[in-house]
Amino acid sequence: MQYRQLGKTDMKISELSFGTWAIGGAWGQTNDKEALNGLARAMDAGVNFFDTADVYGDGHSEELLAKATKGKEDKIHIATKFCRAGDVHDHKTYSEKSVTNYVENSLKRLQREQLDLVQIHCPPIEIIRDGAVFEVLDKLQQQGKIRHYGVSVETVEEGLLAMENPNVAALQVIFNIFRQKPITELFPIAQEKNVGILARVPLASGLLTGKFSAAHQFEDDDHRKFNQNGEAFNVGETFAGLAFDKGVDLSKQLEWIAEDRGNMTRAALKWILSHEAISSVIPGFKTVKQVEDNLAAVDVPEFSEQELDKLRSFYKNEVHDHIRGVY
Repeated sequence: MQYRQLGKTDMKISELSFGTWAIGGAWGQTNDKEALNGLARAMDAGVNFFDTADVYGDGHSEELLAKATKGKEDKIHIATKFCRAGDVHDHKTYSEKSVTNYVENSLKRLQREQLDLVQIHCPPIEIIRDGAVFEVLDKLQQQGKIRHYGVSVETVEEGLLAMENPNVAALQVIFNIFRQKPITELFPIAQEKNVGILARVPLASGLLTGKFSAAHQFEDDDHRKFNQNGEAFNVGETFAGLAFDKGVDLSKQLEWIAEDRGNMTRAALKWILSHEAISSVIPGFKTVKQVEDNLAAVDVPEFSEQELDKLRSFYKNEVHDHIRGVY
């Protein structure tokens, strides 16, 4: 495992880490024993960073991380998020009282005395523009409840605006072969300002694994069913904003990336790691097998310049115009 600096923080984190939305809920049936085994397998392989949120299973993923990392708190970094449990458009959600409550509840569930990284969880752009929430986070940092803070964003514009605050240490962005806009519009500024980048939805909700057919049926409690068209939250969080049928078709056109790399999953993650602005890629998982498959991405061959050019053209000519929502 290789480690990369997370922006202006004091943390070096595993370049391949894991998100815990899927083991918390909203991705179909879950199994806590399998989830804990998966977390243990990741840590055994050198993973020292996990991303979660207070709303993943109503705090369940935080509780699972507390169990998995007990006794390793000084070695395993955890990033969590807040605000989605409230009305994200209400300024009271971002008040000192409210944010302190969110942070203290996460501390209790994670069984920690300090949070390594706290991220505002996809707030509306007007909240970022207002900036008052950053003053609250500064206070919590001074009090020692949090070490660093950042923002999980939906759009490049939100990311650029968030980085105007000098104490934003990290951005979490949707970034994958289907979502390449950050490369030219966001990453150069992040590098200039020394802001870490965490790449989420790296497999486009599974599309980039190549395992789906257009006839695939998802479980009722899986967001890939109930949010296919943005019914519950931002459409970009599901299949990177692509309509499922179109995404399946596009993924088939990418099967060539798996050549000499084992499978599409490993290749898609390796492509993300080829960008030096990336601090870590954070795929999700539900099984030990998925953890192992994702871990294998760090060892597969790099993409050649010719292959990278081909993927840039693919995005521009085949994908860009089919992404729904503002991004």
